Amino acid sequence: MALARVVPNLHAATPIEAAAFYRDVLGMEVVMDQGWIVTVADPARPGLQLSLVSEDASGPVVPVASLEVDDVDAAHAAAVASGAEIVHPLTDEPWGVRRFFVRDPAGHVVNVLGHRS
Repeated sequence: MALARVVPNLHAATPIEAAAFYRDVLGMEVVMDQGWIVTVADPARPGLQLSLVSEDASGPVVPVASLEVDDVDAAHAAAVASGAEIVHPLTDEPWGVRRFFVRDPAGHVVNVLGHRS
């Protein structure tokens, strides 16, 4: 299993309005807008991203970060084997990802995901 991307998630009451700040101040552009989550990226380096989130569409909390892996099922199995708390079960989401939320030892909830083909 390999890590492909790490995206910080910041809580924002109105994600699209928060995205305007990152556009105007840092030159970032919106690369995804689902209403409840807006992701902005550096246009020259699209892998540098930040997500602004008002709530999670199916999970119980807004995770502090999203970690994309190449094998989400293996990551889930490793998390379960470690005894970590699974906060949101392994789920195929309608927006094309398979994901779960897990709490790390410091108490942070992270979203571990893989894109479905």
